[in-house]
Amino acid sequence: MKQIAIKVLSVLSVVLLVQCAPQPKAKTDQANQPNVILFVSDDHGKDALGCYGNDIIQTPNLDQLAKDGVMFNQAYCTSASCAASRSVILTGKFGHATGSYGHTHDYHHFSTFDTVKSLPVLLEANGYYTARIGKYHLAPESVYHFNTVLEADERNTVEMADKCVDVINSEAPFFLYFCTSDPHRGNPFKPERWDMPNNFGNKPEGYPGVETVVYDPKDVYVPEYLPDNKETREEIAQYYQSISRIDQGFGKLMTYLKESGKADNTIVIYISDNGMAFPGAKTTVYEPGICLPCIVKDPTQDAKGIVNNTMISWADLTPTILDMAGAKTSESFHGRSFKNILTDTEAEGWNEIYASHTFHEITMYYPMRAYRKGNFKLIWNTAWRLEYPFASDLWASSTWQSIYRNDIEYFGKRKVEDYLFRAEFELYNLDNDPLESVNLADNKEYALVLKDMQESLKAFQLKTRDPWVIMWDHDNSMQGTGVNL
Repeated sequence: MKQIAIKVLSVLSVVLLVQCAPQPKAKTDQANQPNVILFVSDDHGKDALGCYGNDIIQTPNLDQLAKDGVMFNQAYCTSASCAASRSVILTGKFGHATGSYGHTHDYHHFSTFDTVKSLPVLLEANGYYTARIGKYHLAPESVYHFNTVLEADERNTVEMADKCVDVINSEAPFFLYFCTSDPHRGNPFKPERWDMPNNFGNKPEGYPGVETVVYDPKDVYVPEYLPDNKETREEIAQYYQSISRIDQGFGKLMTYLKESGKADNTIVIYISDNGMAFPGAKTTVYEPGICLPCIVKDPTQDAKGIVNNTMISWADLTPTILDMAGAKTSESFHGRSFKNILTDTEAEGWNEIYASHTFHEITMYYPMRAYRKGNFKLIWNTAWRLEYPFASDLWASSTWQSIYRNDIEYFGKRKVEDYLFRAEFELYNLDNDPLESVNLADNKEYALVLKDMQESLKAFQLKTRDPWVIMWDHDNSMQGTGVNL
């Protein structure tokens, strides 16, 4: 009798497991779902890509992607900091609303609220096989869960591409999140001599399977916001070399995609998490820090080689990818899908973006909120009485030290004093002042523009439940009681 009861319980257990387990969609449905590759580089600005106008750097594979797809001119991350930006990429929500205020690793320990549903989780629920490789920089894993985690040298994108073959050849539609550590600055951040350039992950012996492409410092382009000197040029040359390594790995990945026969049913997106790792770009909300490369190839679109001037942000990526994948979800997002305006180069209603930066490292508290509409841009430095904090790698850079140690008044076109000590509000007309060097916030002629943009920024903060909205007038309605009930 006891054995019969055990057998009955075993059968019931199997039945319940089958009923409760998520059921895969029929293959006929999956056959219509496109695959998605989201390729994210680390600290890569628009300044260093052939398709964006740099004729020195060698990026033939990414340039080809632009020829085959759509290249956005005004695509923005919402926070020029690795972890904070990546949380937005995979949730469609601003970090100030999800607890993703800054870095997740080591002692920084920021973490996304466990109630948030991320892109890989939502795609998995719609029948996708999800895989990631390379830099993660997200927490907790339960929120940003992938079916498969692949291991490879994050500085060798060719090796990374080799490890992705099985994912590309999977029977189910796949979502591949491919994240390099290039061209982030390499360890050690502090060189033996202050005037030595950072290696940006480059090694004298190179990487297996990668052709080392070396650049002469005298040939590189120095953006106007940086000092044009020996130290800066040497560092940019290293930065270029790291990017050429990215391009080779991207090319290898595209070769595997073509060999699989899935190129015509795979959406490919190339972006960076934030701007180049130089002062004036990374960790700022100035244009070089947040206006980034974004190239999208959607095989369902016949138009190719499109340059799109509409404004999008990384908050739009998750809803766009879900829309392209035909995925169903009840989740709401701060961003919106740009699928239907992909080839509409001047789409109406796409002329504004918001940015929200709070921390980089835990020691870098300097909340900034930004709003761009048309040619005007407002920056609100809520901690403006503090000296602007440096990321550890940027402070140690020979580019910054060449100015700081020699007591030079200007860093590029901006006074060092103005870079370190900022006004509470910065208002710029980017048509006339693309370097954001002439602050119009105190100019009476722009008083109405300032007021309108301040009101829009505050409304955005209220809509996205930004705790730092309290800094406007000390309205603590969003702060809660501080008591666990």
